[in-house]
Amino acid sequence: QVQLVESGGGLVQAGGSLRLSCAASGSIFSINAMGWYRQAPGKQRELVATITSDGNTNYPDSVKGRFTISRDDAKNTVYLQMNGLKPEDTAVYYCNADLLNHLGYRTYWGQGTQVTVSS
Repeated sequence: QVQLVESGGGLVQAGGSLRLSCAASGSIFSINAMGWYRQAPGKQRELVATITSDGNTNYPDSVKGRFTISRDDAKNTVYLQMNGLKPEDTAVYYCNADLLNHLGYRTYWGQGTQVTVSS
């Protein structure tokens, strides 16, 4: 089986920074794209950032210039550096990974980590 475990969430004041980590473990042959999504109460889950296996990144305008996604393939880990946090960034943040294992190509999700930004 595959597990994605997020860490690094918490409570921070507006303007502050947090760094999220997500480590994948288990039956993994290779990892293609990895990403971060978030879901605020009463809202749909939305894209925060993605990174491909060759390092190409994608961000929505809402976080562009403030958030940075990176990955360490030796550790099967993806990171999200969040700077200039705003109260509207408050949400549960989920990581995902598109990977190849003995079951084929599949997408796996982490359990989520809470990020709360106070004004």
